[in-house]
Amino acid sequence: MTTVVLKSHAKVNIGLQILDQRSGGYHTIHTIFQELEFHDTITLEKRDNGCDFSSNVEWLKNDDSNLCVKAWQKMSDLFGVEGISIQLEKRIPAGAGLGGGSSNAATILKGLRQLYELNVSDNELESIGVELGADVPFFIQGKTQLGEGIGDKLNPIESVFKGTYLLVVPNLHIDTKWAYGKAKNILDKPIEIVNFASFIRKGIIPFELFENDFEAIVVPAYPEIGQIKNSLRAHKARFASLSGSGSTVFGIFDEEADAKSAESYFSSRYNTFLTSPSH
Repeated sequence: MTTVVLKSHAKVNIGLQILDQRSGGYHTIHTIFQELEFHDTITLEKRDNGCDFSSNVEWLKNDDSNLCVKAWQKMSDLFGVEGISIQLEKRIPAGAGLGGGSSNAATILKGLRQLYELNVSDNELESIGVELGADVPFFIQGKTQLGEGIGDKLNPIESVFKGTYLLVVPNLHIDTKWAYGKAKNILDKPIEIVNFASFIRKGIIPFELFENDFEAIVVPAYPEIGQIKNSLRAHKARFASLSGSGSTVFGIFDEEADAKSAESYFSSRYNTFLTSPSH
């Protein structure tokens, strides 16, 4: 085998609580990660040495500022993985709370394991991944997982979040560090942890409890986010939320026709993507 072609999936957060601040700028969170069928495509091809990266976007460079290159370097240092050519077809918007960069890094780790037939477990890849970014471990196994710690303590759960997902991506860049910096306002108040997994196991989803704490920070600064969320609900979304710290707002629809109708409402002003949960 000299080449593999892999899907690198996006994710959304269904519920996100910020619990406390840790050293090193990280925060303890409680969330459900839901992997989506919406994806980038990565082609890996063996070469004699080094890492040759190319993509369809100009802002990703062939250097160690790039998570894909960093992922190869990690595998090279740890397992003696030889050269690689990485071709990335990017569809997931950057900086939108959809985990595109983290997913790309995780897909490189998995792809190199496959290409070089390495005897490395998912747990080992997750441990390597967390050194690249807090969301990277989730994408090793993907699907639906409860995320705790900095998002690296993961437990797979049976997804009940079926339906058609509409992603609405406004042309806003919301800085994650800024958003977490403002989280002090949330942490100053008493926090009651919502046991997301327990509700799911019971098959009861009280969506009003599945809130994203970042909305209390982001919506006052970017009122458009709140307007998009309200419009998704008005267009029959069963649930609507910010993903991560944004800027993507997503709605989950029981009926695909309703999701398509909502997309036609948003698509003239925003980037929109219709997708479904990964299984």
